[in-house]
This record gives sequence, structure tokens and C-alpha cells, in this order.
Amino acid sequence: MTVVKHHFAEDVASIQEDVVRWRRYLHTHPELSFQEEKTAQFVYDTLQSFGNLELSRPTKTSVVARLVGKHSGPVLAVRADMDALPIREENEFDFVSQNPGVMHACGHDGHTSMLLGTAKILSRLADEINGEVRFLFQHAEELFPGGAQELVDAGVMNGVDMVIGAHLWASLEVGKIAVKAGAMMASPDTFHIVVQGRGGHAAQPHLTVDSIAVAAQVVTNLQHMVSRDTDPLDSLVVSVTEFIAGTADNVIPGSAELVGTFRTFNADLRRTAPILMERIVKGITEAHGATYTFSYQNGYRPVVNDERVTELLRESLLETFGAEVVVDAVPTMGGEDFSAYQTQAPGSFFFIGAGNSAKNIIYPHHHARFTVDEDALPMGVQAFVNGIFKLLK
Repeated sequence: MTVVKHHFAEDVASIQEDVVRWRRYLHTHPELSFQEEKTAQFVYDTLQSFGNLELSRPTKTSVVARLVGKHSGPVLAVRADMDALPIREENEFDFVSQNPGVMHACGHDGHTSMLLGTAKILSRLADEINGEVRFLFQHAEELFPGGAQELVDAGVMNGVDMVIGAHLWASLEVGKIAVKAGAMMASPDTFHIVVQGRGGHAAQPHLTVDSIAVAAQVVTNLQHMVSRDTDPLDSLVVSVTEFIAGTADNVIPGSAELVGTFRTFNADLRRTAPILMERIVKGITEAHGATYTFSYQNGYRPVVNDERVTELLRESLLETFGAEVVVDAVPTMGGEDFSAYQTQAPGSFFFIGAGNSAKNIIYPHHHARFTVDEDALPMGVQAFVNGIFKLLK
């Protein structure tokens, strides 16, 4: 493991066992989005035990802690998400989920424990803080419309000058931290299409309008948006992830249903996506005598990191860990509702390496055997503590 170079290293080492213990408790007791009542109460009680924090519950399943420093300065928000996923865990360690069918399969248990550790250290250091640190323990990142927008609507970002957050990242080896200005995560929009044909006997296709055949052409032609309707330098994903049709081998169904996701970093492309998509669906269905219904739902906004905040964060990470640890982040087409906070204040979201092939910690996020290397947890605390002091200067 990399040895940190800042005087807060001793503080981090002193609470490392707490952070691991909190993470394992949360992993054992996962709760789904908008249902994180016991998780939020655990976080509230743990924060209350630290002292020097002003606590509030802006929603039923979220917690906010304010640490007001002795000296005037900016307000910095730091966010961790707390929810789990509807997945039946297949790990075999002794702190697996005790809630059947629910699992921390994305690292949010680690995010919560890292921010608790950060709050514990800083709660002792109010005299050294310029301004205010606002710790946001957020519910429901995994389920649209998400907890971040609810917290923004509840006013948790009022007066905030900057916001940061981090994600434990399975595809990044433990011991590395990845940061990048600009586009970081995509907008995960969704679409729903129903192709309405005319059902009938499979032996008499000429008397039907085959909804499966028409819908299959829709699936294929939607890729035209990627290959021909979009600048090759723009990143774009169009994926049909559900194709629902039919009941028997000798029946041509009257309708076929398509569900999928559209992802991009480009705000203009996102605005035109429903128009382009519906044009394709309309043209194909009309050509074959079918009809359609089409709906498109915007998901979270893209996560776009502010250049100034990201540069200060990068400087702090380099000062703390060195150039051998800090790498350039690779943007991902995954979505994150951290973007809601970035509409209120300039912010930066970074990745903390949590994979380790030597320990067989190799499974991707949302996998039934996902876990994180717990050596990443103190690195996350250290990154937050030092970054907070750097940004508040």
C-alpha cells in the first residue's frame, strides 16, 4: 500500500478499524433505495457520537451533518450514497447480507463508512477549519428520480460554494485514485416503445402484421443513430435491453415491446435523441403497416467536473499520495445522480481504486459477488480529509 505523506495520516490510521467495522455492518444490513430507514438511523447515531456536528434529516432516509469551522470561509459539501440493490448476494465472507435479495453490490457501504470516518476526524478539528463542511449522506442513488435531487429540493445545497464526491471503482486497482476535469459520467436516459401489429397464425404470416419482425428492424436501425446520426467524436450508447413479445410457437403476436437506454455526455445530442429515435420508429412501423407508441424519460444529468475544483482536488491528491497513485480517470457511460449537486455549485467526482485481482476482488459493479478491497477505505478518508482542507483554503 502507498504510504500517505500528510500529517493527517495518523488520524486516518486511528479510525481505520472503525471505518472497516462500519462498512461491514452496513454490508450486512443493506436497504433498497428510498427504504434506508435503519441505515440513516445508524448514520445519524454514529455522527451524533462524534460531537461538534449539527445534524438534520432533510428526508426520511437521509442525513446531513454540518461542521462549522472557527474561521470564516467557503462552504464545501461532501456526498456519500447509502442505498443497496435488489440482488441476492453470492459472496461467502462472514459479513454477507442478512437481508435476502438485497445487497450492497456497488460500494455504497464503503462510501458511507469513508464519509463517517472523514466526519469523525474533522469533528475534532473545527478550530482548524475555514468555513463549513457539509456532509451529505444521501439515499436512493440507484433508483430514478434519485435522492440527490430530493436533497437539492430540500435545500441542502443552499449557500454551498463547492461539492465533491467519490466512488469506489472496481475496474481500478486498489492503491490508485482517478480524477478528471470535464465529462465524467453519462446521462442514463430510458425509452419505451410498443410496436402494434396484427396478430395471427404463424402459418399464415401474410394475414398478419408481424410485430416481432417490425420491432427487430427497429432494434437494428436504432444503431443508425450511433453510426450515422452522431459525430464520431461524440460518445453515445443506444442499447435495447428488453424485447418482450409472443406467447407460443404458432402465434404471431399482435404487439412487441422494447425498452432500453440512451447515454451521452452531450447535452445537445440528449435533447435531439427522442426526435431522432421516434423518426426511426415511425418510419419503420409505417413502412410495414404497423403503429407504435413511444416514450422517453430523461434520467440523471451527465456528471461534468468543474475544472477549478478538480485541479485543486488533483493537487491535494498528488501532495498526499504522489504521482504514482493519482491517474487520469477514464469517463464512463454509467450514470450518477451526483450531477444534481453540480447544478447548484461547481463540483468534482472522482474514483478510488477498489479492485484487487490477487484477492479475487474482480467482479464488476452490480454483480452478485461484487466486493471492494477494504484497503481502499482509509485511502478514501485520507483523500477527503486532505481535499477538504485544500479546498477550504
